[in-house]
Amino acid sequence: MSSAHPDKDVRIFFKECVSLANNFHPAGFDVEVHLILSGVEERTDQNVRIHSVEHHGGSRLKRMWSTVNNVYRKAIELDGDIYHFHDPELLRIALKLKRAGKKVVYDAHEDLPRQLMGKAYLKFKKQISAFFENYENSVVRKLDAVITATPFIRDRFLKINPQSLDVNNFPLESEIEVINDKATRENYICFIGGISKIRGTKELVDAMQFVDCTLHLAGGISEDLKQELVQSAGWKNVKDIGFIDRKTALEAKKKALAGVVTFLPLPNHVNAQPNKIFEYMASGLPVIGSHFPLWKEMIVDNHCGICVNPEAPNEIAEAIKYLQDHPDEVEKMGENGKRMVAEKYNWNAEEKKLFTLYEKLIYQ
Repeated sequence: MSSAHPDKDVRIFFKECVSLANNFHPAGFDVEVHLILSGVEERTDQNVRIHSVEHHGGSRLKRMWSTVNNVYRKAIELDGDIYHFHDPELLRIALKLKRAGKKVVYDAHEDLPRQLMGKAYLKFKKQISAFFENYENSVVRKLDAVITATPFIRDRFLKINPQSLDVNNFPLESEIEVINDKATRENYICFIGGISKIRGTKELVDAMQFVDCTLHLAGGISEDLKQELVQSAGWKNVKDIGFIDRKTALEAKKKALAGVVTFLPLPNHVNAQPNKIFEYMASGLPVIGSHFPLWKEMIVDNHCGICVNPEAPNEIAEAIKYLQDHPDEVEKMGENGKRMVAEKYNWNAEEKKLFTLYEKLIYQ
């Protein structure tokens, strides 16, 4: 169930729902997967039965009240065995489903209390964050299970509900392409994806003034941000290549020295696991990433790249120089990255964890 996500959400539909509908075969049961959303086309897609309730526009408060009520009514009408919901605004109907004798699972995509603390525009954010965390905890401890998108969020909920596990948002095989054919590396690093201030683009461009290397910057840049970037002394070493298709991106990654993911330390970055990291790894690229603890576990501990302070252009530059001076390390890091994506950082491994939890819920 979701009152806020689109019908093609990668985690909800393509990963969890499609996996359960097509690959989950518990002994003695036929599995039907129904997805309740708002304002979408009703249909059956990849054996997932998609239901739509009326979407209430206007204010967020109206959606959080009227649309959520509609989701609840449809949920009761379907009379399922397990109810798996994805939005914090659905917490208020979770206990109603429990009282109706249903097994209920909360899928926490974000650590919302910490995310609220990172919103500069929000007044009284400490009080709002604390209130929501207390409310969320009070509901979660009564549910049958909690699924989280990262180990950090899992550890928070384990203190409240022992049936908490991380089902990481690792990529599907169709989302990444492993580059196995070798190409001569050229003297450039690349950033491919959405470009914005909070993704550390300004600091990355500033770092380029200190290196004899080019940054291939692939993605859309707002006019305001571009005006700021071109003023940087590092812009002379930037190749602004704009939007590129998948084939061109693969060619760019094949020849690059490294892929960069130096997002700034906002709450929704620090504990996230961007697909970009795994895409670089799959392409055999060392990763220059932010020095967040979770990212260091993925990048440094697996010897797939280097982590730096994303707010320190000099440190980013030093990482680039190190890779330029150590070509053998570049190749080792690239091979390690491909191996880790094949063995660990992929949806197939996470799918099994999801199935194990569902089997516990079915048979308990």
